[in-house]
Amino acid sequence: MTHIAREKNKLLNRLKRMRGQVEAMERAVDADNECATVLQQATACRGALDGFIAEVIEDHIREHMVDPKAERDSPQALAAEELIEVVHQYLKK
Repeated sequence: MTHIAREKNKLLNRLKRMRGQVEAMERAVDADNECATVLQQATACRGALDGFIAEVIEDHIREHMVDPKAERDSPQALAAEELIEVVHQYLKK
């Protein structure tokens, strides 16, 4: 998992932001805030988690599924980029 180690700080920062969002949502529920406010915070948390997942999947594809010696325009590299785009599109919904 060397690719995770290289991206460790970025991933940890994403997780810390998510923790802050979850804690804000918890405070909103505890304070009996409006449903719309809580739902807005929940969707922000979901978006942040989806972004984290997409980042890890993208790194995994690039690190483990593509031959590092392959040209950027090789069929393998192009297929990997297409898969990454599909993952991003799926997680946006």
